[in-house]
Amino acid sequence: MSDGLAGRVALVTGGARGIGAAIVRALWEHGASVVVADNGTEIDGRGEDSNLANEFAASFDDRVVAFTANLAEAGAPRHAVELAVSSFGGIDILVNNAAIIRDAFTFKAQLEDFEDVLENNVTAAFEAIRTATGLMRDQAKAGRGGERYRWGRIVNIVSTAGFYGNFGQAAYASSKAALFGLTRVVAHDMARSVVAVNAVAPFGATRVTESIQPQNDAQNAYKKQALGIDAAFVGRFVAFLASDEAESITGQLFCVRGAEVMLFSQPRPIARFTLDGNASHGDMAREVQKLSAAFTPLETDLEAFSHAGVS
Repeated sequence: MSDGLAGRVALVTGGARGIGAAIVRALWEHGASVVVADNGTEIDGRGEDSNLANEFAASFDDRVVAFTANLAEAGAPRHAVELAVSSFGGIDILVNNAAIIRDAFTFKAQLEDFEDVLENNVTAAFEAIRTATGLMRDQAKAGRGGERYRWGRIVNIVSTAGFYGNFGQAAYASSKAALFGLTRVVAHDMARSVVAVNAVAPFGATRVTESIQPQNDAQNAYKKQALGIDAAFVGRFVAFLASDEAESITGQLFCVRGAEVMLFSQPRPIARFTLDGNASHGDMAREVQKLSAAFTPLETDLEAFSHAGVS
């Protein structure tokens, strides 16, 4: 394994198990020092177990430390970034992976659950980004790591649920779609500081996958396949995005499904018509019908990826 990330400091939220743990291991194997931020909560965000992150960090050498506060609490994301700086001297790689889910059909969902999911999955990520990017700008001006700063990376772990939609995942899908929107904005904001910002939608055997309640045969096939995918592939790709070789890659949306890595398109105009000032609803219906061949089918992400991936 190369030491191409030696000297760099990473913070990985939700890093003590599943995809987060795979990312921590890959970054560490390539030489980075890593703060593992994980309060050991259940998948619904309830309960805590600080032993999880402490024991996981203890399985490495002194280049990995644990941060066990709840990132949804005010100030916690900032304290996690500060721990990276006080422990290892800076912050170069931020991976926002922590997520909770509280699924319910929209007509049965509770507002409190929706707010808690966004607080954990989006607001905490924003607070970590807000703190880290200020420091990365200072590091760029100071020439950390060389004459020109090349180490700054932010990777947001999103979900295809945020782009396809899925039954009963209003909160989770909304949070992941928001996280991708945040990815694009931060990529613009940090371009002058040469900090690359990307999003990765992962597939793998995780607690989120285990929690899927299939609504049809296609979704059942998806769950069965996803539970057989090693999360290590995601870790390896995120480590690549943190490397010098990925310096110019920013603002992109990738998907990693085992050995298969996909670049996703992003919403842009694909068809259009001009609207006459006197157009009736009937006129508009005829024009919209002309666009119907380009409509996006109403399929869930689980149905879209129910087939076997490329190996």
